[in-house]
Amino acid sequence: MQIYRFITNDDDSQFCKRVSKALSEGWALYGEPKYVFDAEENKMRCGQAVTKQVADQPFDMEKALTEY
Repeated sequence: MQIYRFITNDDDSQFCKRVSKALSEGWALYGEPKYVFDAEENKMRCGQAVTKQVADQPFDMEKALTEY
């Protein structure tokens, strides 16, 4: 089974660290990063989709994706 996450954060080093941590845990980049200007906060926001192949099992909506 393949699972999906979308990591978001301000456009700063914390965003890069969150994506790097996901990659070190076996997640793979999915598509290109996305950037959007948050006019209310007057800052750029980033997002990156990642996927991970895990053992076939029933998907549990209550389980955190990082527990797979």
